[in-house]
This record gives sequence, structure tokens and C-alpha cells, in this order.
Amino acid sequence: MSHHLARLEAATGAKLVQRIGRGIRLTPEGQLLANRAAEILGRVDAATSELAAQVGLQTGRVRLAANASTLSTLVPKAAATLAQAHPGLQLSLFDRHPVEALEMLRHGEIDLALVFRHAEAPAEEEGLRLEHLGDDPIYLISRQPDDSLANHRHSAWIGGCHRCQDELNALCLHENFTPCIASYSDDMVVVQSLVAAGAGVATLPGLALRAHRRPDIHATELPGRHRHIYAATYGDPPDPPAVTAVLAALTETTTLPTPIPTPPA
Repeated sequence: MSHHLARLEAATGAKLVQRIGRGIRLTPEGQLLANRAAEILGRVDAATSELAAQVGLQTGRVRLAANASTLSTLVPKAAATLAQAHPGLQLSLFDRHPVEALEMLRHGEIDLALVFRHAEAPAEEEGLRLEHLGDDPIYLISRQPDDSLANHRHSAWIGGCHRCQDELNALCLHENFTPCIASYSDDMVVVQSLVAAGAGVATLPGLALRAHRRPDIHATELPGRHRHIYAATYGDPPDPPAVTAVLAALTETTTLPTPIPTPPA
């Protein structure tokens, strides 16, 4: 004990104990250090308990970003499953397009991103880890049943986000034309309303039609054309336990493709 006290006094540059007869007592400096030591030990104990709770999934927070069609269909089911399995986990959600979501992921502003890619898209940048959740069919949205892209070489088109626009260009390229974009909207409700009003035609994924389907538009599935849906994380594995739990909930509850709802007569 005397050896440890001597080392501590040498390290602090202060006399910490005073001998009284056969005993010792703390000097004012020693009492100050003892008070701080008790405070530090208390904080260490608290941190240890908090860490154990988080590792054990009793508490924690996961920040997830996804675009509107995914956020309104796939995420709620996964959130409900997560809440049942781990009620202490908090899931914070952000409505973002894939490019924005991946930027947030790289900057550490979120922990997980749900993104889509089309078949001809270039590979995502190094450092991203993608878990494939399924493929979402793409539909031509028009006022004609059993329609086709080739019927709209000269039609006005409604474009969307940057990645949506790349997807549309790739689809039309297969039919040897470039779409003439007359309007832009990222909102599935607005897009369908514009089509219903005769302002143009558009493409939408099946998930968007599951979230919202107008009765006065027609959705024609484009054979063999899909969006690939991924859960993206960043950095070296393994993921934190809470992120792993969210990924497991997404994998368990995601079923793609699923039929789009039939509009009421």
C-alpha cells in the first residue's frame, strides 16, 4: 500500500496522507483526490452498465435513411418486428433519396441506408457493404392498359430524382429513344396525379404503387426490369449489435416482389 501511495504522490506532486500515531489520515489534497476517484469510479460503473445494456440490445439507437416508397412499405413491418424483439431499441428514420442517404452514411450521420440500384448502374464506392433484400418490379404509369415504353417515344415524361432519372434513361435506351422530360417530381402521389391529368407518362416501382395507387391510371409491368433493393452499411464488419438487429428485422420481413394493389372500380 505504501508503495502505491508513494507512486501516486510522485505522480500528482502532492502529499496525500499524513501519519497520525500508528495510523494515517488524508491531507486536504488527498481528500480531494479521493472524492474525485469515487466520482470517476461511479462514472465507470455507469458506463459499464450502459455499455452492457446496449450490447445486450436492452437500449440503443439506430438511424436509418430510405426513400419514400421503401420507407412507407418495407420499413414499418421491420420496425414493428424490431419493437417486439428489442423494445429498448430506438429506430430513427429519415426520408432521403439513395444518393443523399449514402452521403449521410459515409459521413456517419446515419447507421444504415436502404437504397435501390438498376441493373446498368455502376458499382457503389469502396467501403460500402450491401445486403440484397430483393428486386422491385418497375411499372409504366400511363392512362392506357397493357401499355409499352415503345408507345411513348414522343410522349412527355415525368422525371424524378437523379438515380430515378438514370433508371428511366436506361429503360428507354433499350427501346432506342431518349425520354423527353416535361416535368419533375419525386412524389409518387404527384406523379400519378400528373399522369391522370394527361401531363405525361412515368415509371414507378412496385413499392410506390403498394404505398399509393390511383384508380384512374394504369400500371403496366415492364418485363425483366427491376430495381435491386439493398441495405447499406459503411466500414469494416462486424456491425454494431443494434444495426445487426435492424438488418435481421428487414431481412425477416421483406418480401419482394409482391403484387401491387388493384385499384377500386
